[in-house]
Amino acid sequence: MIQPALISPLFLCRRLTLPTIPTLFRRTLQSPQRLQSTMSAVEESKRAAAKVAVEKHYPKNARWVGIGSGTTIVYVVEAIQNLGVDTSATKYIPTGYQSKQLIISAGLTAVEYDSIPLGTVLDVAFDGADEVDEDLNCIKGGGACLFQEKIVAMQAKEFICVADHRKLQPRLLTNWKSIPIEVAPIAAHRVILKLKELGSVNPTIRPSASIKEGPLKTDQDFFIIDAPFKPLFVKADLEAGQDGNGKDGVWAVGALARKINEIVGVLEVGVFQGLTGPQASASGGIGGQRPVAAYFGMADGTVAVRKAE
Repeated sequence: MIQPALISPLFLCRRLTLPTIPTLFRRTLQSPQRLQSTMSAVEESKRAAAKVAVEKHYPKNARWVGIGSGTTIVYVVEAIQNLGVDTSATKYIPTGYQSKQLIISAGLTAVEYDSIPLGTVLDVAFDGADEVDEDLNCIKGGGACLFQEKIVAMQAKEFICVADHRKLQPRLLTNWKSIPIEVAPIAAHRVILKLKELGSVNPTIRPSASIKEGPLKTDQDFFIIDAPFKPLFVKADLEAGQDGNGKDGVWAVGALARKINEIVGVLEVGVFQGLTGPQASASGGIGGQRPVAAYFGMADGTVAVRKAE
């Protein structure tokens, strides 16, 4: 599993452009032939998952569609193109520079989130994830777009996650070891101290691609702190009587996300949890940050789907 510190310069929202995505691993890693073959299989698994997810969830006569960030999303856009539907009246809302370029390059109409009419609800939002647990909680932010990704997901009737089989784990922070957190630069060191108090071991400010440029900056000109924690408890752990309130640095997904969001200086935390879009709608709200379904391209070429309860 590629860790955040290695992945961040490649996935920075404002710097990754369309031509780099399909050949990302081939260009950046001088890998032996066997690893290249493995990565090619992973890319094919992403394409397969995107195809099924779009076929199942792209609405007929869609007007507003959220498009997330990361390598999987190139295949989501490809799948939309291959549907053969009329997209001339559809507006696509990107979560960053990369996804905007994907939309434009595909001949689709990109509209910035802050330009959509007040009260507009997106028909659907497609996005990837860095890790997904058995309850469909997600870690996102490896590409530094977590704030935009969350507001787009929470403006949609339903959020659909698309990933490869490596991202599916029993608990968050199993393979992806850190939670990305977007913070105001002036508050970064204060936030780091608070994260340590919550049990994070060595939270660090994510560097940019060039040492000369200093810390990586998001589209909001904020920093990203990558905060390692112990694997997070899921619903089944809590139902079994486990304590997920931070004892010995062990947290449940929702409890930790809330605690981090309470820290002054934090814009958003890269844990997507809580209500799904339909659940939020049923309670009188709009959109949810947890996907209603996640599609995983498996190693054997099949596509597995997990649906939220």
